Amino acid sequence: MVIFTAMRAMGVGLRAALSMKTGLWLLTLLLVTSCAQTGDPRKYDAVVGTASAGFGNALAFLTIAEALAAAPENSATPFVIYLPEGTYREKLLVSKPNIHLVGAGRDKSIITYGDYAGMPAVGAEPGSGAKMGTFDTATLTVEASDFRAENLTIENSFDFLATDALPSDHTDKINGTQAVALETGLSSDRTAFRNVRLLGYQDTLFVQAGRSYFVDSVIEGNVDFIFGAGQALFENTDIVTRPRGAERETVGYVTAPSTNIGNEFGLVFLNCRLLKAEGVPANSTPLGRPWHPTTDFADGRYADPDAIGATVYINAFMDDHITTAGWDSMRGTSRDGTKSTVFMPEDTRFFEFQSHGPGAAVSGKRRQLTKEQAAAYTRERILAGWEPHF
Repeated sequence: MVIFTAMRAMGVGLRAALSMKTGLWLLTLLLVTSCAQTGDPRKYDAVVGTASAGFGNALAFLTIAEALAAAPENSATPFVIYLPEGTYREKLLVSKPNIHLVGAGRDKSIITYGDYAGMPAVGAEPGSGAKMGTFDTATLTVEASDFRAENLTIENSFDFLATDALPSDHTDKINGTQAVALETGLSSDRTAFRNVRLLGYQDTLFVQAGRSYFVDSVIEGNVDFIFGAGQALFENTDIVTRPRGAERETVGYVTAPSTNIGNEFGLVFLNCRLLKAEGVPANSTPLGRPWHPTTDFADGRYADPDAIGATVYINAFMDDHITTAGWDSMRGTSRDGTKSTVFMPEDTRFFEFQSHGPGAAVSGKRRQLTKEQAAAYTRERILAGWEPHF
């Protein structure tokens, strides 16, 4: 109807136009114009890796990093960057507020990089042996407020399985296999993710600080693959345990929270599914273990005693890879520098409510919230009044 009306406006009958030599060309032109005008109604400020035609006044950039550099320093409104289908091999830092990354689809727009903790540190003196460390490995680090991401994948592509399959004394064995895909850093707050896949193995998601929200997403990994001190709410999200490179009794741990005792909430999973990839055996994956980061204090350097981790699962489906005991202990640095301090799960804030599926169980080791306690775990309270919008 749009095409017919346009052709009549030009004084050309539909039958006549189609019989003319130029009729097909005209029809094609009008189709393209109509699609460009009625495409994605969202306003984009920047488009990466493609011409900006069809995206209004959006600026075109060859890389995501270039688009981030062009964003306003302290914008009070969103700067929206569109990522067409493709693979973007970039290590990114978001240091400006109100950046929004929008992909063409969760499995279509992929941001990937492969740093890992055992790599030589950038700028280190030759021969010093200095390593990158876990906190610098992230493919995407957010150090600003009000960041959004949707319809894309963020991956750490380090080949964890290859080195994990080697015996401990092999000359090619890598020491330091932590490899973060996404980090919400110390300066982040109100970060939100919808229809996003986070892909890695050890330490996939580092919620270091601030409030973050994940909905309708997928997070994959194995060892401590959701960890940190931030307040993070996961809703309707699949948490997928991936296999190890060699057979092990314990494949990994879903969470390793280091929540400060002063914060009521840590890692909260509402209506999520705990699934397993092919090759993950039954009864092999605890729900979490307590991480007390080694911290500098006036009287020495040792495990933070106030990092009383909080992980809570409410109405979660659990496949059979979840261990019967549910939780596990974790070693921390003692005052003498050794890893001799053992932190027990019963001394942390680990709870469940209405878990179901083959991996669900109720026992003295798997503490349950009461109905009244579970009712306090609302989005409004967990996110302290912040309401994410997409």
